[in-house]
Amino acid sequence: MTAETTDEWLGWRAATEAALYGPDGFYRRPEGPAGHFRTSVHASPLFAGAVARLLCRVDEALGRPAVLDFVDMAAGRGELVTRVLAALPAEVAARTRAYAVEVADRPETLDHRIEWLPQPPQRISGLLFANEWLDNIPVEVTEVDSMGVPRRVLVRRDGTERLGEPVVGAEAEWLERWWPLGRAQGTEAEEDEEGEGLRAEIGLPRDEAWAAAVSALERGLAIAVDYAHTAPARPPFGTLTGFREGRETAPVPDGSCDITAHVALDACATACALSGARLVSQREALHTLGISGTRPSLELASTRPAEYVRALATAGEATELTATGGLGDFGWLVQPVGIPNPLEPLA
Repeated sequence: MTAETTDEWLGWRAATEAALYGPDGFYRRPEGPAGHFRTSVHASPLFAGAVARLLCRVDEALGRPAVLDFVDMAAGRGELVTRVLAALPAEVAARTRAYAVEVADRPETLDHRIEWLPQPPQRISGLLFANEWLDNIPVEVTEVDSMGVPRRVLVRRDGTERLGEPVVGAEAEWLERWWPLGRAQGTEAEEDEEGEGLRAEIGLPRDEAWAAAVSALERGLAIAVDYAHTAPARPPFGTLTGFREGRETAPVPDGSCDITAHVALDACATACALSGARLVSQREALHTLGISGTRPSLELASTRPAEYVRALATAGEATELTATGGLGDFGWLVQPVGIPNPLEPLA
């Protein structure tokens, strides 16, 4: 029997896999992710324009090849790849081979130039762009018990949890290296010397998925964009949460909501065993790609009011994409493969 039809206890990884990607899973719904949460892609066409400019930089670094690959990981309904193609200069668009990687079925109205795949293609030269992909790769959740032992958290389809077996093997090694569950400083957990109740998400499957995706690149650039944390500032009780119809909600693995957790991008960065990886904020990256929230001159309002209104709207969208405490705080993991980093120097 499957997780969709029973109330068996499962680890969060298996439960989330069934809830998101099973036959009736959340990501197979006709409305797509855009029906439930708003990413940078949906916030403004400025984002796709910036990615198009980045693809042009990669094109230059590759020496303007006859075929330039663009891979949109976790493509949703193809919104980003469609907008990137539209934003490219005609000469570059003519050489671009576009792929959308997604588990859901291909939308009927998708541009015929875009190849729809369940897995990333191999032996590509260009830009692989993963916007909010890694956070939806299911992971195990662990919690420290009263004896100070990290144990796997088990969950039923209704969201009820209990502690399972101790974490061992490669998962225990990952925790020890990347998210050790010792006593949390500056939290209520400080009262308990064993750290009872501290939680973490074991990011090993994300490390492996990122390394596999990057390995598809012969030359070019791979970028992962996600809400993230790094070793100096791991959240003491984890980040697992749900989203439904634009609102954050409890993560319940019944297919009714998205289930997500922030990404340990520093761990992903080392998984590829390649040099040149950099972690920057979306704010830094987009500023480098020409997106700024600078308001237009008030003088323009009196001389060319229609142009002023358009410029003001654009500035507002740019501000949302780069805002502190919002989309601007997304982490960008930038991994060049065989080329200089096209985002250097960062502002």
